[in-house]
Amino acid sequence: MTGLVMAAQLILGLSILVTLHELGHYLAARAFGIRVEKFFIFFDAWGAKLFSFKKGDTEYGIGWLPLGGYVKISGMIDESMDKDQMAGPPQPWEFRSKPAWQRLIVMVAGVTMNVILGIIIFSFTLLHYKGEYLPNSEVKNGIYAYTLGEEIGLENGDKIIAIDGKPFERFDDLLSSKVMFGATLTVVRNDQTMEVVVPDDFYRKIAASGRWNFLGAGELIYEIKDVTDGKPAQAAGLKKDDKIVSINGNLLTSGNGMVKELSDNKGKQVTIGFRRGEKNLTATTDVTEEGTIGIAFETSAAIDPSYRMKKYTAASALKFGTSDAMEALISNIKGLKQIFVGKEKATDAVQGPIGIAQIYGGTWDWAWFWRITGLLSMVLAFMNILPIPALDGGHVIFLTVEAITRRKFSDKFMERSQVVGMVLLLALMAFAIGNDVWKHVIN
Repeated sequence: MTGLVMAAQLILGLSILVTLHELGHYLAARAFGIRVEKFFIFFDAWGAKLFSFKKGDTEYGIGWLPLGGYVKISGMIDESMDKDQMAGPPQPWEFRSKPAWQRLIVMVAGVTMNVILGIIIFSFTLLHYKGEYLPNSEVKNGIYAYTLGEEIGLENGDKIIAIDGKPFERFDDLLSSKVMFGATLTVVRNDQTMEVVVPDDFYRKIAASGRWNFLGAGELIYEIKDVTDGKPAQAAGLKKDDKIVSINGNLLTSGNGMVKELSDNKGKQVTIGFRRGEKNLTATTDVTEEGTIGIAFETSAAIDPSYRMKKYTAASALKFGTSDAMEALISNIKGLKQIFVGKEKATDAVQGPIGIAQIYGGTWDWAWFWRITGLLSMVLAFMNILPIPALDGGHVIFLTVEAITRRKFSDKFMERSQVVGMVLLLALMAFAIGNDVWKHVIN
């Protein structure tokens, strides 16, 4: 069942993204009087398709190969490699008959549509699912620096007022990719202003241990999910949903803080500081010789209850949604750079269909589904604008050169570049899928 949910989310997400991307090309082509022969979601490879119908000059359908989609535009050298059509004289409704600026708009329309979709999804999720945010100005007592924060020089009580010299409104921006890929934080500590540098490979540590292990606007808490019958925690009166914040008076400031404290007190008694509802309580419990007390827990970063949250409005959700979408695009560029400079392995960074399905997860959570789909929309926009023949970005490069030089590339050159691009894309696709399978086998 889990696999089916993963597959269903992947197919639905890709269907939305591909449909809107191709719709961008379709609408732009139609606006300039260019005929569109096919509009397919997924590929009808070797002529096989699940469903199609024809309306006007266009055949609309769903292919069987769920690796993308396409629109076949008359008079354009594309993945269909329709040489017969190109052999005839140019027709007024064909792509090749239009001015370079119109053809350029047609080619960037798909990427533009994905960027717009990404912004809409990011804004919608903030407004509908998140609902509110913590203003950085509310964090009057300063941050709680957890393990990773302490490693780079942050301390409890630090007030972070700028990221790379720019003030920011939402506290959550400190946990965004603009910080994780390296940044300079302006910090006020004991009325002194200083800078703390986040290294550009910090994202690796975040990926390994979680963002909540970096910093927060409150204590790090361990929420009890289950209490084992007959174990010390039950005898001490601890219950499900209690939130543990300290052991023997020591605040737990790292993901393995409680495990370490209990391990250091094997066979002894400890005092547990915890929160039950609005009450702050303590309990004394024995620790087994194995360093356990008999609970299952989940770690998270709390927010100081005295801080006032601010509700998203339609305007602020659009503002921050746009910012988050652009940051997703920038983080993709930074990630690709890390691969090219040798700081990141392609096998770790590249995800194929299996990997993407696993990111969606085996539980259908609409908030998570839209968050991942919005992110993928920006990834798709970035990938499509890369200057590779057969991608939108390759066509954009050729059309830009043509607009500047006022000289068209020959059909033969365009055909050969298309073949080169398709070979590169197929190789990348084979690598991504093979990498997915290999990860699945070794894990």
